[in-house]
Amino acid sequence: MIISSRSTRNRAFLLSAALATAGFSGSTLAEELRLITWGGYAPDDVVAQFEEETGIDVKVTLSNNEDMISKLRATGGAGFDLAQPSQDRIVGVQRQFNIYKPIDFSRVTTDQLQSSMVKATQDSTELDGKYYGVPSVWGTSGLIVHSSVADMVTDYTDLCDSGVKGQVSYRLKRPTLIGFAFAMGMDPFAAYDDRDQYESIMAKVQDKLIDCKSNVKTYWTGGDQLLALLRTGEVKAAMAWDAGGWKLNAENPDIRFVAPESGALGWIDTFAIPRRSENEEAAYKWINFVMQPEIAARITNASGNFTASKGADEFVKADLRDAYRASFDEAAINNIKWYPPVPPGLETMEGQVLDRVQAAN
Repeated sequence: MIISSRSTRNRAFLLSAALATAGFSGSTLAEELRLITWGGYAPDDVVAQFEEETGIDVKVTLSNNEDMISKLRATGGAGFDLAQPSQDRIVGVQRQFNIYKPIDFSRVTTDQLQSSMVKATQDSTELDGKYYGVPSVWGTSGLIVHSSVADMVTDYTDLCDSGVKGQVSYRLKRPTLIGFAFAMGMDPFAAYDDRDQYESIMAKVQDKLIDCKSNVKTYWTGGDQLLALLRTGEVKAAMAWDAGGWKLNAENPDIRFVAPESGALGWIDTFAIPRRSENEEAAYKWINFVMQPEIAARITNASGNFTASKGADEFVKADLRDAYRASFDEAAINNIKWYPPVPPGLETMEGQVLDRVQAAN
């Protein structure tokens, strides 16, 4: 799906008319930035302001991780000037298909970015001493709790406390395995390259989740399902995404998203430069433009997720800003466990663990 702003279409029409009148002699096409990104990350008003300030037309293609990889793989990194893959979907793809070029951080205004997120993105996208991503939009998994159990549920394993028996929900997905491992005092990410150690961690988490089954009202499978359970009070504590918790908080102040004591689990959607970008200069201009705090706040208002822009929360709409600040102080942000690239074979192992938890009585 390709979206062009109204101003872009108008300028394109006028330019075409001018070229036709002039017989194309001595004329050049307008400068263009081809951006492949997620819904909400390039709001129309942001695109229009960038076009007005830079004279660069922006062509936006909405996508997701799998589609970005597929499109860039098919063209060898051509067709787009800037992409926004998640931080854990870059290194493996780059190693295999060589579709990105290294980031030149001297062209990035890093002073306006959260330093912890710059480091996390560099750590996740480093290959052969070069970095392939700049942090953009981020989000986490953590806890959504009702005030009546907030003192009792402060980490993932507290979902197994007898005080919330029958009032708990989480997914049988890999984030649950990872979260429980951290809450049990282990570091699953550090064990990614040691299959035996990782298998040992997963075995302990499996036993914990089987013991915890009697506490679970239901394993949620869709966001709307979980929100309904929390709205009705059938569920008082759940492992879920921050944006869902903030949405519920706007409806009911007694429900809020909590960053767990062992750390929320974080993802970062990045800026990455396709290997055959035709307008790298415009790509860097876009990165620096949208990461200005006031501009980044408009992306948060549109997408529901916060950005790596330092101080942007000051300009976000009040209810979302206040919910975010109640969930994350600086210490909680610095304690986020950012997902690293997943080595081959680990997700198969995790799937088997989840199957055994599901089947256990």
